[in-house]
Amino acid sequence: MRSHVRPRLAVPLVTAALAIGLLSPELEAQDDPQDAARASEVATSADLAEIVEAFEDLVERQRHEHDVLRRQIDDLMFFLRLSDVAEVQMVTFKSGTPRWPESDGSLVYPYLEHEQGDSLTVPAYVFVPHDLDRSARHPLIVLVHGGVHSNHSSGTANVMREMLQQGYTIIAPEYRGSTGYGRDWYRQIDYGDTEVLDSYNAGQFALRTYPFLDEDRMAVVGWSHGGLHALFNIFRFPDTYAVAYAGVPVSDLVSRMGYTGQGYREQYWADYHLGVADRAAIPELRKRSPSWNTAQYQGTPLMITTNTNDGDVNVLEVERLIQALKADGKEGFRYRIYEDAPGGHSFDRRDNDLALQQRREMYEFLAEYLRPVRPMAYTALGSGDSNE
Repeated sequence: MRSHVRPRLAVPLVTAALAIGLLSPELEAQDDPQDAARASEVATSADLAEIVEAFEDLVERQRHEHDVLRRQIDDLMFFLRLSDVAEVQMVTFKSGTPRWPESDGSLVYPYLEHEQGDSLTVPAYVFVPHDLDRSARHPLIVLVHGGVHSNHSSGTANVMREMLQQGYTIIAPEYRGSTGYGRDWYRQIDYGDTEVLDSYNAGQFALRTYPFLDEDRMAVVGWSHGGLHALFNIFRFPDTYAVAYAGVPVSDLVSRMGYTGQGYREQYWADYHLGVADRAAIPELRKRSPSWNTAQYQGTPLMITTNTNDGDVNVLEVERLIQALKADGKEGFRYRIYEDAPGGHSFDRRDNDLALQQRREMYEFLAEYLRPVRPMAYTALGSGDSNE
């Protein structure tokens, strides 16, 4: 492999390699940085390429170790922020087979196990309201986090508290590709494809595990990439959910690749993900885009919201989704397009008046089909364009 390292980068790279023990003993024996510099002059292009590769591998491993630590800290935050209203559980369930069998799919986390070639072991969080009458049947919300690579964060605790206070049990899956579980889990990413099976299986696991949950009163809810999960869950498993909510959903990956930066695109082009780029990736991007698959929608009650000043998921993606649903003659969905709502991409998850009012509208819609024990009241603001 030819090295593309510029000559002026050779000395600092070799010096860094010496510091972390990536070079041969002969070069490690150089005590003086000037000696290291002179030694670098005889390093071949192959040597430098090997140094760069090893250094990048070290940086990547350290980043994942940092993500694992952050995940463990946030576990504690869930207990601190929600344990007064709910029982907080950390669970695992089995889902589809690994995307990359050569990876062991291992989860670097104390309570998780995975066997190579077996179905993936997916971590999840379950939140059960303390005062729930478990002799009766109650609704379930599958709450799916967003992000290309991200995880279920305690930053959503304000929304979860509102759900729990209404009597909803919540399961939040950390589907393949989520961060905080090590590099192998991160590299199992399959955006818009087999990962959707993980969020589907999260709901199935909850129904099997908690006998007080009603299989006829289950919802899938998500924002951004979680909104894509919500859409594909009701597209692919139409008889499973009573209702769905997709907030600012990623809807059209083809157009998305045109307005996002190169760093974002490269997360899809990675050899452990799509493995192809640019025009060659278009068939896969269409396959993984809800707006190109609306023919699969069979009328599960669905609410879609978006915001014209969203700096992440541009409103054009959601408009394209709405247009596709209409063009296919689909019924059963409603939508609202907010005009320049404060907060951009997260406008409806904040604690200002507009966000609270929008969530009340969402809760009223969910309650119509899920019938929680304490539904939240709603008063319409008429703050966005709607098809109602």
